Amino acid sequence: MCCRSWDSDEVTTTPGPPAGTTTAGPVHWPRRPTRQIMVGQVPVGGGSPITVQSMTITKTADVDGTLAQIYALHAAGADIVRCTCNERAAAEGLAQIVPRSPVPIVADIHFHVEMALAALEAGVQCLRLNPGNLRKPEEIKLVARECLDRHVPVRIGVNAGSLDPRLYEKYGGATPEALVESAQHELRLFDEVGFEDVKISVKASNVPLMIEAYRQLSAVTDHPLHLGVTEAGPPPAGTIKATAGIATLLAEGIGDTIRYSLTADPVDEVKAGRQLLEALGLRERKNVDLIACPSCGRAEIDVYKVAQEAMAALEDRNLPIQVAVMGCVVNGPGEARSADLGIAAGRHRGHLFIKGQIVRVVPEAEMVAALVEEAEKLVKEGIDARLAAADHGAAAEAEADRAALLDLRGDDANNSETRIDLIDKRLGHR
Repeated sequence: MCCRSWDSDEVTTTPGPPAGTTTAGPVHWPRRPTRQIMVGQVPVGGGSPITVQSMTITKTADVDGTLAQIYALHAAGADIVRCTCNERAAAEGLAQIVPRSPVPIVADIHFHVEMALAALEAGVQCLRLNPGNLRKPEEIKLVARECLDRHVPVRIGVNAGSLDPRLYEKYGGATPEALVESAQHELRLFDEVGFEDVKISVKASNVPLMIEAYRQLSAVTDHPLHLGVTEAGPPPAGTIKATAGIATLLAEGIGDTIRYSLTADPVDEVKAGRQLLEALGLRERKNVDLIACPSCGRAEIDVYKVAQEAMAALEDRNLPIQVAVMGCVVNGPGEARSADLGIAAGRHRGHLFIKGQIVRVVPEAEMVAALVEEAEKLVKEGIDARLAAADHGAAAEAEADRAALLDLRGDDANNSETRIDLIDKRLGHR
């Protein structure tokens, strides 16, 4: 299905990537216009930056353990964190967690209205209610009134795996229409008490079902939407599934906050979410974007090994630049000239380059260390300063290495002149 288009007078746009990322030109993704809600001090919807969420996997009653995980998620880039509130001890834990958390806390509620009310008493900044599990209208409206009085928003968290049985029967299963109706039913109950501070998710583990449900929902409401593929599974397959669903919708302008639901450390969920938004130019880059050639017979090094070592050395340094690891000096610097910084291997040496310009030649064993050192200087001093500080003899050394490798293979490694002659003969031009 093609991307939906939006009338220009209804579209908000998100600027393309900031300086330091690489695209052929500025990219503006259309954003579906939505109302804005506040989760604590974090805006969601209304053209605000798309936020990244995750959920703790600790017992909420374990205050110190849960806070440690929240801080780890925050450090990885999480804007909002959800904690389960399924028992009295969890609610009491939230009362101690909320004031010490660096990010707003959402209480996850499924079956018991008492837990929703207790979480509000604990001071959480948002509730997540599952309309498939908490179904009594009077209880739902009770929670909505309490949230209205406290200015606490609610996420209507529809899940294909826990729909109201009546909707399963009506639609013959968990269809996009069933998920959307579940959300709309909850919204109507909220409307009855004048509560509008709502965001919505209609998640499914089936990616096409999830995509279509959000498309249908986006056509009938202007509430901000929380995107996710529920129960996506372990990486790498789970990451691919989640990305397929979330990225498709973001590219259509749908979505205001996202969560990767992976069978993995929740920190990995946050990293995946941040990386996706940065790759799409929807959030300012906070960390390195490492690109590398897929390797080939020309490679002078083990590209996989060097790329992995470089990523491990750079990933926690919060350097918002694009770095390239290239396997050979014949084409590497040219192919990656748009990268802020890169290194290419040749004749047991590494050619360090900035925006395609060779600035230093180092021994092969020092390639990763040199890359990290130059990356930190580049972020601190800027591209112009680092180009000015380049080793002026490095370019000549690099060209000598490149020429030697070309000579080793021959200037016409593919015997192209002979092949062109054969092509011309085949086509009858000679």
